[in-house]
Amino acid sequence: MPSEKILEQKRQQVAQLAEDFKKANVGVLVNYEGITVEKDTKLRKQLREAGCEYKVVKNTLLGLAFKEAGIEGLEEHLHGATAIAYSENGYVDAPKILSDYAKDNENFTVKAGFIDGDTVDSKSIDELAKLPPKEVLVAQVLGGLNGPIQGFANVCSGTLRSLVIALNAIAEKQSA
Repeated sequence: MPSEKILEQKRQQVAQLAEDFKKANVGVLVNYEGITVEKDTKLRKQLREAGCEYKVVKNTLLGLAFKEAGIEGLEEHLHGATAIAYSENGYVDAPKILSDYAKDNENFTVKAGFIDGDTVDSKSIDELAKLPPKEVLVAQVLGGLNGPIQGFANVCSGTLRSLVIALNAIAEKQSA
């Protein structure tokens, strides 16, 4: 039977994970079996640079943290070598990095995840990974809003141009 000190450490770890999951926009569960330490280090660096947390946690502690955070439906994916990456800074960084990594490493697979506390499957994580970054989406929206305004300005300037040409023709006709 574990000592009271170890049990308290595990309770604190579960509470911290649950708090992190409540704040996170997205979380991705992966099976990291069979990857080398070198590859794992590169993956961790990539996730850290993107502002994501990546942790290897015992499945039982992860299950308790999900339960405490109010995220249901991920318990069935808590088997084998499980790691989790999560981020409170954006929705696409962790899924994109992990999905790309899974394509290059056959033993590394995306199991499932959560988005704003709702459980999603691996297909949804892959779809999320295909989205462009936030900055690109904002630029696309602004470009879409700018198009009609620019078209209206072109129509107005075309009308003014036609009026000036017509007035100029009238002025030339009267002076001749």
